[in-house]
Amino acid sequence: MRRDLRACAAWQAEMRARVERHDRLGPVRRVAGADVAYARSGRALCAAVVVLDARTLEVVGQRTAVKPVTFPYVPGFLTLREAPAVEEAFSSLRPRPDLLLVDAHGVAHPRGFGLACHLGVALDVPTIGVAKTVLVGAALPPGLRRGDRAPLLHGGDVVGAALRTREGVAPIYVSTGHRVSLSTALRWTLALAPRFRLPEPARRAHAAATSARALLP
Repeated sequence: MRRDLRACAAWQAEMRARVERHDRLGPVRRVAGADVAYARSGRALCAAVVVLDARTLEVVGQRTAVKPVTFPYVPGFLTLREAPAVEEAFSSLRPRPDLLLVDAHGVAHPRGFGLACHLGVALDVPTIGVAKTVLVGAALPPGLRRGDRAPLLHGGDVVGAALRTREGVAPIYVSTGHRVSLSTALRWTLALAPRFRLPEPARRAHAAATSARALLP
C-alpha cells in the first residue's frame, strides 16, 4: 500500500506540470457541475455531471455513471477513486460544457493536482475546484459580506481563496483546476451562486449524485 501511494504521489507531482493556471477558455455559454456520492455499502459510487445554461441556470443536460470502489479512502488521493466515474459520465454528455465546476480541490492540494485538475487535464476542459473544507494551507476568515474573499496560502504560495457566497454563511474554498486563473474562478463561482452557498452547477450535481445513489445497494 505504501509503495502504491508513493507511486501515485509521484504521478500526481508529475502531472501537476500539465495544469494551466492562466485563462484559456472561450465564451462560456454552458457550465457544468460534477460530484460523487457513495453507496451505503461503500462498495460503489455514483458520479453525476449536470450542465446548465450559464445565463438562466436552467439544466440542459445530465449524465450519471456508477463504478465499483477500487481504491481505498486516503486524503489527497480521492481522484484515484472518483475520476473514472466522472470521466465516464462526462464522455456521453451532451451538450458539452464550456466550464466545469468540481466539488473538490484543484491546485489547493498537497501535490497541486486535485480532482479538479485531473478532470481538467484528462477531459481538456476548463475547470474550477469548489470545496466546502480546506485540504491544505490556511486562510484568514473573509469578511461577512457576499463576495468577500481571503487568500488560501500553502507553503508561502497562494493556492486558492476562501470565498463568501452568502452573507454570514461559511465560505467555500475555490482553486484553479485547469485553464482558469484564480481571479476568473472566483468571478464565475460567485456569479453561479446567486442564492445558495454552493454554486448552482455543483449544487445540482450533488443532488443528482445523491438521488442516483439511492438506487444503489
